[in-house]
Amino acid sequence: MPRIINSIDKQVGQNIRIFREAKGLSQTKLGDAIGVTFQQIQKYEKGTNRIGAGRLVQIAEVLGLPIARIFDSVASIVGTRQGGPVVTDLLSAPYAVDMLQAFSKVPSNSVKRSLVALTQSVANPPKGHS
Repeated sequence: MPRIINSIDKQVGQNIRIFREAKGLSQTKLGDAIGVTFQQIQKYEKGTNRIGAGRLVQIAEVLGLPIARIFDSVASIVGTRQGGPVVTDLLSAPYAVDMLQAFSKVPSNSVKRSLVALTQSVANPPKGHS
């Protein structure tokens, strides 16, 4: 009988993927750094395999994070979150990390403001103009 993926395991895996990509590490490099295969990293990131406490500490160290960051947005799953979305919720959207990395390299603040305005106008078109 296949194991049902726990929503917390899935969220923790998704957070690891976000931070790994933001750091520019491949699944292979992260796996090598903690002594597992890239396939195992894939399973961790999908939430198919649970990650033990010791392995979580290793992953956090390689990613240069406090261990608590791996649990960002888990509070929403267990119903204890206060306020709006956590950054990792926003970064889980496809291409979000790529967009943020490219945005951070734009040297001009006025160009950054224009990009934000453009993105907001595409995301929220005026009524009747979709």
